[in-house]
Amino acid sequence: MTEFVGKVRLSSDKNYPLMTAILVWCALVVVSSLYITLPMASVFADTFKVTPEIAAWTSSAFSFAYAVGFLLFGPLSDRYGRKQLMLSGLVALLFITPLLGLMTSLSGLIALRVVQGLAAATFGPSALAYVVEMFPLEKRVATVGFVSTGFLMAGIAGQLFSSLVSQNLGWPSVFYILGALYFLSTILLSNFLPKGEARGTEVNVLTPFKQMVAVLFRKPLFFCYVITGTLLLSFVGMYTTLGNYLTQAPFALTANQILTVRAAGILGMILSPFAGQLVARYGLKPVLQAGLILGAAGLTAVGISSSLPVLIGMSVVFVAGISIAVPTLISLIGNLAGEARGAAVTLYTFILFIGATLGPIIALNLQKTGGGVLALGTFALLLAAAFGLSYFVKTQGPNETK
Repeated sequence: MTEFVGKVRLSSDKNYPLMTAILVWCALVVVSSLYITLPMASVFADTFKVTPEIAAWTSSAFSFAYAVGFLLFGPLSDRYGRKQLMLSGLVALLFITPLLGLMTSLSGLIALRVVQGLAAATFGPSALAYVVEMFPLEKRVATVGFVSTGFLMAGIAGQLFSSLVSQNLGWPSVFYILGALYFLSTILLSNFLPKGEARGTEVNVLTPFKQMVAVLFRKPLFFCYVITGTLLLSFVGMYTTLGNYLTQAPFALTANQILTVRAAGILGMILSPFAGQLVARYGLKPVLQAGLILGAAGLTAVGISSSLPVLIGMSVVFVAGISIAVPTLISLIGNLAGEARGAAVTLYTFILFIGATLGPIIALNLQKTGGGVLALGTFALLLAAAFGLSYFVKTQGPNETK
């Protein structure tokens, strides 16, 4: 395997910019599925005559299946090959996704979202491992940064896509068009990404699970995982809250105006590809802490501001904080885990998306209890608590950024 990877990395006929572009595109399209139902929760509530809390399961069911899928497909990609698993997932998505638009019951829609979430989970761990194996060292860090940005950008792009399509063509068209995009992605990945090598039966699929249990209870890693749980929980929770919050006084925005506010969050993603450079200069822990405090401060300001321009600006600050914290925390956990790095990062992704699962549920229940201000304030407090916990994470001294 080492000899093969060495040959691949030394090969000069690889079109690395094209390979990177395809991976980023697929990351954006696949992970957008997680977020597309957030703006449509009220549409589903009206269509299927259910409460918003029940309609929120169209998001949470996907997130939970997606998180569990990471635990399953990370080890399987070791065994059967990175490209093979990514391609299998995309083929499954191109068939499953259009079926969602045909559902006439919410229970059927939620059930298919579970299947869709499992299929989507094939991509993330396989793509990152593919970059490590197939790209030369000098291109690898930048490529991981670009792919990670694709994952993060999906959080905004997915909402914008579903809002625009559902408002103009109806909610079933969201899934029909997304299915077509998966078909395109399948063609691109199949034809333009070189195939890696599967390790076959020499890989024990149970080993990573044993390692996950071990790393979870290492003290510094345990605190990292608690912090992990707050990131997408607050991100998804904030955007679940935002739609209803902005329709009320003093804002009273229309659907198109809310769409513009959501779109502004993309500006906060700009810093994500530069997280590696920030870490190289300041260190993992300070950059993580900066991301957490930016997220907490931005979200606090969103909750208390009565000025729309300030609210939009602070939502960008919040997104920027999350965008810095997510890739930095991956690196920190990888460094602290040592040889168990693969299992530790897989566990990180599982906890990250369990947070995304809980975000809509918690947000809607908090809104029911005390309105949008309570929901936004609670998520801000969670990020502030995560900032406090970061002081208990003991890094490895001068080598923490290596």
